Amino acid sequence: MGSALDELITLLELEQLEVNLFRGVSPEEDRQRVFGGQVAAQSFIAAGRTVPESRPVHSLHGYFLRGGDTDAPIIYEVDRIRDGKSFTTRRVVAIQHGKAIFNLAVSFQVVEDGPDHQDPMPLDVPDPETLPSFEERLAASAHSFGDGFTEWLTQERPILSRPVEDPQWLAREARDPDSDVWIRSNGALPDDPLLHTCIVIYASDLTLLDTASLPHAIQYGDGSYMIASLDHAMWFHRPFRADDWLLYHQHSPSASGARGLAEGQIFTRDGRLAVTVIQEGLIRPIGGPR
Repeated sequence: MGSALDELITLLELEQLEVNLFRGVSPEEDRQRVFGGQVAAQSFIAAGRTVPESRPVHSLHGYFLRGGDTDAPIIYEVDRIRDGKSFTTRRVVAIQHGKAIFNLAVSFQVVEDGPDHQDPMPLDVPDPETLPSFEERLAASAHSFGDGFTEWLTQERPILSRPVEDPQWLAREARDPDSDVWIRSNGALPDDPLLHTCIVIYASDLTLLDTASLPHAIQYGDGSYMIASLDHAMWFHRPFRADDWLLYHQHSPSASGARGLAEGQIFTRDGRLAVTVIQEGLIRPIGGPR
């Protein structure tokens, strides 16, 4: 495993303080608040630690309440709402400085048989091996960014991504609210389904909200907009491995009221629909209400 992936896995190894109480930390980061995918993944791992392995997750719904402080630990309090015959429900509150920063409801289910159908995987998406890497895309435009931002962009990352088109911060023009990105962990992972789920939860927050900004040519970091995740929901349909390439097919059906809505489908390499994701985020012109 690469060192960046090692660090992410370490972040997900929460310290258990009590039966239903866990503590997590954040990486040293001075460019932004706690990454939303991190707090969602850590909240999920806290819930998963209280559920038998025979009950995989089938859905989760989270609300981002406050920006997280990267310099302080995060306390995760798990409420064991229900342990039924086939479903198990947990609620997790992430707390910093005595205040809730994130709230997660997550449901687990025993493996059962039933009807099976799915949307087809897009047919016109190039294979990830034929697409330029993140570093290769950046190389042609690195001169247009400041040294600090370029250094931050080029640091090793736990998730590899191969977007079909240039990301918004490289292609600075309005376009349709659609995006396809291949993603996988930056190295092999142990055979732990809970960990693979955590990695995909983390990765699902990296690019989804960007899709809602595409028609408006909004540039992150230019000081014109405040952009932040508000809520995040995921449904898990079929097994997957996060260290295999997964296609993240994303679309934004609406943006209004200083909010953007985006939905995503995550497919395995062989075309199985593994996960559905929906997220709404704040896209507020600077100078609006707080």
